[in-house]
Amino acid sequence: MARDRVHVAGHSSASPEAVWAVARDFGGHWHPGIATIQAEQDARGSLVRAFTAHGEATLYRERLTFLSDSDRSLTYTHLEGIAGVASYDARLTVSSAADGGSIIEWVADVEAPDAARAASVCLGTRPIFETGIEALSRQAERAAETRVGVPFLPVEAEDLSFGDAPRLALTVTSRKAGPLCLFLHGIGGGRANWLPQVTAAGNVMRAAALDLRGYGDSTLGPNQSTVDDYCADILRVRETLGADRLVLVGLSYGSWIATSFAMRHPELLAGLVLSGGCTGMSEAGVEEREAFRVSRMVPIDAGRTPADFAPAVVKVLAGPNASDTIKAQLLHSMAAIPAATYRDALLCFTDPRERFDFARLNMPVLMMTGEHDRLAPPTEIRGVAHRILAQARTPDVRYETIMDAGHVCNVEQPAACNRILLEFLGKLPK
Repeated sequence: MARDRVHVAGHSSASPEAVWAVARDFGGHWHPGIATIQAEQDARGSLVRAFTAHGEATLYRERLTFLSDSDRSLTYTHLEGIAGVASYDARLTVSSAADGGSIIEWVADVEAPDAARAASVCLGTRPIFETGIEALSRQAERAAETRVGVPFLPVEAEDLSFGDAPRLALTVTSRKAGPLCLFLHGIGGGRANWLPQVTAAGNVMRAAALDLRGYGDSTLGPNQSTVDDYCADILRVRETLGADRLVLVGLSYGSWIATSFAMRHPELLAGLVLSGGCTGMSEAGVEEREAFRVSRMVPIDAGRTPADFAPAVVKVLAGPNASDTIKAQLLHSMAAIPAATYRDALLCFTDPRERFDFARLNMPVLMMTGEHDRLAPPTEIRGVAHRILAQARTPDVRYETIMDAGHVCNVEQPAACNRILLEFLGKLPK
C-alpha cells in the first residue's frame, strides 16, 4: 500500500476568526467546485456531508472526525466517491498571520494500492484545495457569528434511594424523551456547580446533575468507594429516570469517572463531554499516584477539614481574572465537603482500575479545558483529544479551550461553556 500527501497553504487578509466562521461550516456550500451539498448525520450523530462536483455525476461523502473552534481546525475522512483509494484523511487549519490576516492550510493524506494512484489523487486534490482557499478568503468578510439566547428551565431536587446502596441526590429538569444528560462534578465540587449548564441543556434533552457519593445530599457507602461503585450509581440513575442512553458530562474527577463508565458501557452513551480532565491517575505510575495521595491527605490526617484548606485550593482552581463572586462560589463548594468524603474520593482517584483504551469510544466526544487550567492545561487535554482521534475506530472529536478560565471553566465562563455544550448536544440523535 502506497502513501502520499498534498499540502496547500494560502494567505488571506481577512482575520482568522472571519475565515474560520466560513470554514467550520462542514456542510456549507462555500466551495465553488461544489454543485450540490447536503449535511446529514449518521446513527451516532456524527456530521457527514454528501456532495457532487460541477461536471460530475459522482456522489462524494465525507465524515467530520475532529473540530476545534479554539484551535480553528477540523479533520475529515473520505467515505465514498474517490475510486481506488484505501483511505483519504484531510485537515483544514486557519492560523494568524503576522500582518493580522490569516494563514489557511489544507492537507490530505492518501493511501492507495500503488504509488501512481496515490500520486494521481493528490495531483487532482491540489487545485481543489487551492480554489477552496481562495473562496474562503473572499467569503470571510461576509462571515458573521450568530448567537442565540438560551432560556433557562426550572429544575427540581430529587433523592433516589436504592435499598442498601447510598442515597443519591440530583438536580433534574422535566422529563423529555431521548437521552439523559448527566453532569458529574469534580473532587472539590458539588452538583450546584452545574446549575447553569443543567438549566440550559434541559432545553435540548432531560438533564440532571448528581451529587457523587458523600457530597451534598448524597451519602457514602459502607465501604471505600471505587470507580466501579460510581459506574453502578450512574446505571441506577439511568434506570430510575427511565433513560435509554446517556450523555455524560464530567469535570476533572467527574471526567475520569465518565471515561471509566465509557470504557465499561460504550453502548449506553450517546455522547461524552470531558472538561478539565480525562485520564486522571490512570496513566500515572505507582510512585506518582502515591505522592499525589499523600500530599493531599496530609491535612486530613492532621485533623483538618476541606473548609480549612479551601482558600489555598481556590487559588489553584481559579483563573487569574476570576471575580470575587466566582472565588466565593468555589470556596463554598470546597468548604462544604465532609472530611470523610474527601478522603474517600482521594483514595478512589489514586486507585485506578485500568489504563483507558480509547478504541472503545464509539460515541461523539467533546473535550474542554480552561485557558489557565493548572491541573489540566490545554496542551495536555488537546493531546488526549488527538489520541482519541487517532485511536477511536470511528472518531468524532471536538476540542475547545475556554478562554479566561481556570480549572472549573463551567463556573468561571458559563456562557462560553453553554454555547459549546448546546451545539454538541444539539447534533446528537434524540
